[in-house]
Amino acid sequence: MKALVMQPDKCTSCLQCEMACTFEHEGVFNPARSRIKVFEFEHGALNVPYACTQCEEAWCLHACPTNAITINDATGAKVVNDDKCVGCKVCTIACPYGTINYRPETGKVAKCDLCDGNPACVEACPTGAITYQ
Repeated sequence: MKALVMQPDKCTSCLQCEMACTFEHEGVFNPARSRIKVFEFEHGALNVPYACTQCEEAWCLHACPTNAITINDATGAKVVNDDKCVGCKVCTIACPYGTINYRPETGKVAKCDLCDGNPACVEACPTGAITYQ
């Protein structure tokens, strides 16, 4: 299965990945609601794009009491089914990487779903800091 590969040394913290993510999923340009985040370390000396790693163990999937997180057979992505999600946030606690976020505006959680195999963040990244391989 393919995965997002991040190369922090190429990241300029332009946030194009965050903008593309929110536009793809929510139809707005709002980095605060992005499923991928760029973290800044050492006062901007290092910028690291970061999203769900689609863990093989998938603690979020196993922790969900309503089985709202399933595996997309085509991409291997762990995907949140909004119809089943009750917003209990157990998956956010189970995720050791903090890549599942509760959305107060929807009462549900959101995480990277690899955009069904065509990640918008990869296409938007001008430096190649994010690839899908």
